Amino acid sequence: MSIISLEKLLKSDSGGALKDMVQTAQYMDKLTSMLQQGLEADLAVNLIAASLRDSGELVLIASSSAWAAKIRFEAEKMMEIVRQSGAEVENCRVTVSRHVRS
Repeated sequence: MSIISLEKLLKSDSGGALKDMVQTAQYMDKLTSMLQQGLEADLAVNLIAASLRDSGELVLIASSSAWAAKIRFEAEKMMEIVRQSGAEVENCRVTVSRHVRS
């Protein structure tokens, strides 16, 4: 069995689950950056990630419960930003990151 480098695997045109995961991660990164630009700086750095589900649910992940509460006040604004990009958004849910910062 030969060893395939990660770089070759990621650049592979063969498709499959890995390609789908990479595309999803790139989309989430682009969406998160777009939404962060629409927030004040202190809120933007505490918006960890964003995702848009097929059901039209915009999911925002905040760094803590305190920041999640503040970001919830911006939910309508965040949905409008996504709508302006051409996507359909039905509702917005803000959750807290489970990642523990060191």
